[in-house]
Amino acid sequence: QVQLQESGPGLVKPSQTLSLTCTVSGGSITTSGYGWSWIRQPPGKGLEWMGVIAYDGSTYYRPSLKSRTSISRDTSKNQFSLQLTSVTPEDTAVYYCATKNGQVSDPDSYEYDYWGQGIQVTVSS
Repeated sequence: QVQLQESGPGLVKPSQTLSLTCTVSGGSITTSGYGWSWIRQPPGKGLEWMGVIAYDGSTYYRPSLKSRTSISRDTSKNQFSLQLTSVTPEDTAVYYCATKNGQVSDPDSYEYDYWGQGIQVTVSS
């Protein structure tokens, strides 16, 4: 059973960089076929896929967030991380890490195989 756990600050000031880490257990982030995603859910809104780092280290981002988003990984710790720059209150959301073996037909959905519990991040001064 793959388990994911998000960690990071729950409060970020406007214009700063949001940094979160997802620690994976029960499976390796380098296992062929798996993609490791960051997804968020703003209050009162639906899921919004932000980006993915594949098992081979390749990355893909939501076009509307691409200029502010970076996903990286530390294979020695079996972790992957999210950085979102120049945050505003509109980036307030519950942030999730999730994974799926194979392609996701609808990235903004619940079709991922495993999810972290989510972490609330509030952007406020």
